[in-house]
Amino acid sequence: MAVDTVINKYGGEILATGVTFEEYLERFDGMHCELVDGNVIKMSPITIQHQDIFGYLFVLLGAYFDFAKNGRVITQPFTQRLPNVQPKREPDLMIVLVENFERIRESFLDGPADVCIEIVSEESASRDYMTKLEEYQAGGVVEYWLFDPLRSVALFYRLNSNGLYEPQSLDDEGNYRSARLPGLVIHVPTLWQTPLPGLSSIVKSVQEMLK
Repeated sequence: MAVDTVINKYGGEILATGVTFEEYLERFDGMHCELVDGNVIKMSPITIQHQDIFGYLFVLLGAYFDFAKNGRVITQPFTQRLPNVQPKREPDLMIVLVENFERIRESFLDGPADVCIEIVSEESASRDYMTKLEEYQAGGVVEYWLFDPLRSVALFYRLNSNGLYEPQSLDDEGNYRSARLPGLVIHVPTLWQTPLPGLSSIVKSVQEMLK
């Protein structure tokens, strides 16, 4: 049922209420929305800094998987349906490893990504730092990466044997390495540079990582 446009506790405009997941996919797929408590929430526009970091990470991960052949990166708008988690989110980026490709459907991911990546904007801070962390943990997303260009902060979480997120440390040079992505190095200080490295530079750096 359509409702008047309002800004609400979900941090976006309510476009419709009482919507099932199947209705959401049919009516709102690809519209940069999320389904929360049966409400279709339109996400706020992103900033140019958000777009630049998104583009850098997409190229970096895309190049990595092109060489490593062990997974793929999926960008929003693409819905993730987590087990036992009501909200249906569209992470900025998702990593799905080869062994979990069967979860990829035509217009949504049916189960947890191996890694969910969110880039924080002013309106999404509490949602990204707290709400989505709890949801991704409960839904079995193995790693959650959070990049906050407003505060120059990057956080990396990994599920432990008890199914709880543990913060992961960077090395002395500001690098993060994931055991699930052999050879890949995320150099966090690079993310706050202006301008960010271009396509040829990123591809060359990935080649060096995987030598």
